[in-house]
Amino acid sequence: MTADLSSASEPGTLSLRERKKLRTRTALVDTALVLFTERGFDAVTLDELCEAVEVSKRTFFRNFASKEQVASAPLEALWNGLRDDVEHLPLGRVPVLEVLQEALLAALARRDDGGAWVTRVRRSRNLAERTPSIAAYGLQYCDHTSAAVEATLRRRLGLDSADPRPRLALDLVIASFHAALRAWTAKPGPQTHAGLAAELRSVFATLPDALTFSGA
Repeated sequence: MTADLSSASEPGTLSLRERKKLRTRTALVDTALVLFTERGFDAVTLDELCEAVEVSKRTFFRNFASKEQVASAPLEALWNGLRDDVEHLPLGRVPVLEVLQEALLAALARRDDGGAWVTRVRRSRNLAERTPSIAAYGLQYCDHTSAAVEATLRRRLGLDSADPRPRLALDLVIASFHAALRAWTAKPGPQTHAGLAAELRSVFATLPDALTFSGA
């Protein structure tokens, strides 16, 4: 798994090398999303992307495994944050589902950077909707990351590998986020970080009813 798009540390705590790497990753993501959006994902070669950012292909592959990954980086940053947080969450006191909900909200709050991340997410989502290879990469990434989170939950809670509860709780959180993302992008007007967070809280609030409603 590659490093996050942005660091959880304060900018002043990053070394010069770390700041340079962060700038390179950010430039690659922003440039890729613009080029892919304007010209189409398949029409932009890796050589053209690297030339636009003035980096070598070797530098690209030190940061990303593929064009699909660089296009998916905004949401990967969110889920990588949640994945890493699970190692330190206060488990065993309240329901795991509630812990994961709050953890995702906290990970989302760290993406609030004045609008840049929101813009990246919009572009990335639009690209995934019309580019099968990006969508397929996203599914593979989700499965891999979900398995990692599930394994951490099982280990920390001392649960048997056959216990379905950790994965079910995690899948509910993931499904809730995607429901919130769909509602957020469908709304007219400018989309904001605060709006996405509000949608996610609203979806979380409907989960108890979703588990019992009959449609009547």
